[in-house]
Amino acid sequence: QVQLVESGGGLVQAGDSLRLSCVASGRTFSSFTMGWFRQAPGREREFVCAIAWSGGSTRYADSVKGRFTISRDNAKNTMYLQMNNLKPEDTAAYYCAADRSFGVLRTAEKLYDYWGQGTQVTVSS
Repeated sequence: QVQLVESGGGLVQAGDSLRLSCVASGRTFSSFTMGWFRQAPGREREFVCAIAWSGGSTRYADSVKGRFTISRDNAKNTMYLQMNNLKPEDTAAYYCAADRSFGVLRTAEKLYDYWGQGTQVTVSS
């Protein structure tokens, strides 16, 4: 079993930056593909980005490319999401997720095995 805990959300203005963290329990963190998803009010949860177990491969939704950067530190069992040039449309609850598949960066939320409780990001205009 893996437990994921997100932190770092908050209220910011358009153009600001935030860094989210996701800390995982368990010794198998380094073998998981990790991802970030988000869910805005009234909308379905959507893929944001994912990172391979080694950190060597990443994948981003078009809406965040060039603004968001995903990274991980396996020694600390922690994944990060650096969000720059935030926009009001980035307002959502952000969730980290772990996928036990090895070496595949998947975008479908149903394929992820473990989820955190989420952290709220609100961007004012």
